[in-house]
Amino acid sequence: MNAHAPAGQSGSILKQSSAVWAIAFACVVAFMGIGLVDPILPAIAESLQATPAQTELLFTSYLAVTGVAMFFTSWVSSRIGAKKTLMIGLALIVLFSVLAAVSNDVWTIIGFRAGWGLGNALFISTALATIVGAASGGTASAIILYEAALGLGIAVGPLVGGLLGSVSWRGPFFGVTTLMAVAFIAILVLLKSGTLEKPTPTKLSAPFRALGRPALAALAATALFYNIGFFVLLAYTPFPLGFGALGIGFTFFGWGVGLAVTSVWVAPMLTARMRRTSVLKLALPLLALDLFAAAVVVQSQAGLIVCVVIGGLVLGVLNTVLTECVMEATDLPRSVASSAYSAVRFIGGAIAPPVATLLADAYSPSAAYVFAGVSVAVAFLVVVLTTKVLRRVDDGAEPERVEAEAISAGEMA
Repeated sequence: MNAHAPAGQSGSILKQSSAVWAIAFACVVAFMGIGLVDPILPAIAESLQATPAQTELLFTSYLAVTGVAMFFTSWVSSRIGAKKTLMIGLALIVLFSVLAAVSNDVWTIIGFRAGWGLGNALFISTALATIVGAASGGTASAIILYEAALGLGIAVGPLVGGLLGSVSWRGPFFGVTTLMAVAFIAILVLLKSGTLEKPTPTKLSAPFRALGRPALAALAATALFYNIGFFVLLAYTPFPLGFGALGIGFTFFGWGVGLAVTSVWVAPMLTARMRRTSVLKLALPLLALDLFAAAVVVQSQAGLIVCVVIGGLVLGVLNTVLTECVMEATDLPRSVASSAYSAVRFIGGAIAPPVATLLADAYSPSAAYVFAGVSVAVAFLVVVLTTKVLRRVDDGAEPERVEAEAISAGEMA
């Protein structure tokens, strides 16, 4: 392993306390929520007489509120503590997912998905910090466990959504309600507040000021345009794919498995041999090419499936490497830097689905993927033009003790 590789690979990822496994389980379910509604978008559109553009707002309201809330979650968790923040987030997800499940109007569901996004922001923003604070085996093992939970949730979400959605479009919402209620009880019982370090309060303005740092601003801009490609692939593709809920679920299960494998195993292999910025310069053009290929084969189900799965493989690498870059980009508290970065990233995701649908309606389905490919190409240009600014992210990880202290203030992926 060279200087560019993450440090601190000691310890076993499997030897963890019941509290850590409870948090990891809740992380899986939280990330399931991102792709859970994916397979049921056409069914919701048909059942509630909604247009594709309206159903895409189920993603937009969720991601927009998550993004805006991320600016403030470090301030909240630094004052009330990690456990309370986790539980409030889980409680909000349970509340708004069950309300969405019993709704009969697409605009009402869009509103409840926004509330779901608020809960998701509070939970996700605190989950990694809590795992790092409670996990054994060092910071590196804790981060790998978190990335594994993320990958598993993103992989399983569309499959569960497809299976439950094949019965009723309401099924996935009730599924999340049940699983998140179990996660809430598990964290309430198993996570002891005394095992976590007392947080250091941060200023409300800190994440906004953090974006004034050139390196963090460059990474946030990269993530904004990259996430447009991510969510066009995830949120728009169910419509041209033409499958039912189960077919969409299996397609994006393959996408999620690819994402999970490359985020946990392939990305660390690449960063052990290459600079992080070099990995970004390799992966971003590959993703852009994949999206342009989707524009060409959009009328072919088989071709589109291949593009979706390949996209998942590349996205896993980008997710992990961008997260590592944010951790190393500045000397700011990690909770502050990642809150600012993640807020911009989720806002990019919120923009993508409705714009893609409107372009497809105005021109052709191919236009949505051209838009996505161009956005990812812009992300690549940002990395190329700011390579000097990003020099710090290629210097390697800080010593494990320093890393743990920084992240435990309140980190998110």
